[in-house]
Amino acid sequence: MRAGGEPTDDADRHGFDENRSYLSEALGKFVPQAVARRALSVDLDTDRDRYRLGEAVELTVTIANRLPVPTTVATPQRQLWGWTVDGEPEASDETRYASDAAGQLSFRARERKVVSVTWSGRFKRVGERTTWELPEPGTHEIRAFVATRPPRAADSVEIRIE
Repeated sequence: MRAGGEPTDDADRHGFDENRSYLSEALGKFVPQAVARRALSVDLDTDRDRYRLGEAVELTVTIANRLPVPTTVATPQRQLWGWTVDGEPEASDETRYASDAAGQLSFRARERKVVSVTWSGRFKRVGERTTWELPEPGTHEIRAFVATRPPRAADSVEIRIE
């Protein structure tokens, strides 16, 4: 994934580099949703734990199926996963328009999906004029999650901005 969240040519629209497996999708539907959701794990890493004010932060999100069988996890909207900074989706207060269409995230047995994202190090503020504001110096929480209904698989890290 490119900085700003644009997918590269070899990534699907959700940021994952993958070949679709129709067999895994079909077999994964036999695993009950409660089991499939609990079988997912999320691991979030940043390239460092300290940053200068306004410096970009590289995020690596790994979502893994811990089951030895394929599984498919349903999401209530088309969003399959996401990230927040201090609770703000993608570090922005911009209103999100979510589709009513459900999504699904399919995994092969013990498959791991990895996506890289860059946070610009600024918060997007949308109003009469869109602005990009620097965060306050200090500790900030970055969280990545699978976009299922709670309880959802998630991980978080704290970074220090100086």
